Amino acid sequence: MGWSESELAAVGAADELRIAPYRADGSLRDFVIIWVVRSGDQLFVRTAYRPESAWYRHAVESGRARIRAGGVERDVTIVHLSPDADHDAIDAAYHAKYDRYGANIVGTVVGDVVRELTLRLDAA
Repeated sequence: MGWSESELAAVGAADELRIAPYRADGSLRDFVIIWVVRSGDQLFVRTAYRPESAWYRHAVESGRARIRAGGVERDVTIVHLSPDADHDAIDAAYHAKYDRYGANIVGTVVGDVVRELTLRLDAA
């Protein structure tokens, strides 16, 4: 089952998303606050620092997480994007939503350096 329009709108409009990757035993790790953007009918997250960030590494390893944002709580499947995905549109979504925080901050989640760190959140 995919995202409903109301879920996409609510999560896409939320300033922050809380994500908790699943452990191998099925339990949840602690929730971590990150940024989320909507591009089309999909939701995306990126690590602002490096692939060694704990939440990012655990999300990629697990492939599953629970998210909370905009009043929505759902399990998601984590999909690592390919280099040929529409990263320009995702960058534009980050700029549109978060540029108010300044170029130094939003610059950590846009551009060539972080494109390979883009994850799509698919409703589970």
